[in-house]
Amino acid sequence: MALPSFRLIKWFLMLALIAGVGAYVAGESVFNLSSNFVAVTVKDSKTPFELRTKKGGWKKLPDASAAELQAALVERHKEDGLRWSSLAVRRQPDGFLQRFSQGLFGAEVNVISIAPDKFDFQTTFLPKFAVTTAAERMAAEELWFAITANFRDPDGKPLGWVYHEGREVHGPFPAWKGCFFVKGGKPFFGPKSLLDSVPGPIEEGTQGYPSVMKDHTVFPYVDLAPNKFFDGSKLTYRALAGMKRDGTIVFVLSGDGSVMSVGEVTDIARKLDVQHATLLDGGRALQYSIRTESGARHFHAFNTTLNFKHAWLERQRSPVFIGVRRKAPRIVTPGRTEAR
Repeated sequence: MALPSFRLIKWFLMLALIAGVGAYVAGESVFNLSSNFVAVTVKDSKTPFELRTKKGGWKKLPDASAAELQAALVERHKEDGLRWSSLAVRRQPDGFLQRFSQGLFGAEVNVISIAPDKFDFQTTFLPKFAVTTAAERMAAEELWFAITANFRDPDGKPLGWVYHEGREVHGPFPAWKGCFFVKGGKPFFGPKSLLDSVPGPIEEGTQGYPSVMKDHTVFPYVDLAPNKFFDGSKLTYRALAGMKRDGTIVFVLSGDGSVMSVGEVTDIARKLDVQHATLLDGGRALQYSIRTESGARHFHAFNTTLNFKHAWLERQRSPVFIGVRRKAPRIVTPGRTEAR
């Protein structure tokens, strides 16, 4: 029997390589494969969460000072009133698979800071709360930033109250104490007690869960009873939104490969001098998009595009997002000032 020619073998290997690369690119686009490979290998880890310091070494998060954490931030994008930075993070590797996955793909936490005097905050959603994506909301509303807000029920509808343009468009979910709201044109993130203390009607807002911090003090359950509220010790994709004393809004977000407990994402926020904070929807549902000078950058924890019937593969879309849009410029004319 004649052996296949070298040229035929070469073409076969080339086609196999092209098919493999194509399958990987498609899987990366739909399922965020590299990120989830890291996440799966470390999700049951009991080893410390570490950040890469400015000098290039690794330091356990609890042992890192606020100054060290600030210095470790690597700037990714900056414009007037908005800054996106990242922390390189890892779990202390426990075995070959964790060492391989984190060494090959790495992991990051994204920190996005937004000045409310430069940007307006709002809720954004489709009619009848049809599920959508951060990328779709960004394009439809010409946003600079969009992120998942409320949790959703099994039918895809939001869990908790939603306000838009001064009207309550969805009712509350009992006992959930975290929230995002806008009053007097100013955005706030934190516990319900913060909402009650700020006078005026809600202009925009969503109910969240759980709140984790007020007046720079972490609520005791975060460390003492983390599983009392929504699997706080579970390592998963996390999204925290908070505010500093000067009103700057800060988002601390899982990026590729980064899964955290509630305590870990809260500790990062505390060391960034966040005063009040709540969690937003995370896990497989987490999505956010940010506009940069080189085009929009999108993060999705899992499939947002293809409709599979299997529960392991089903689309992860949300009904309500928080949107951030740059304020319109003010036109100054003789005798008066008006916004446009």
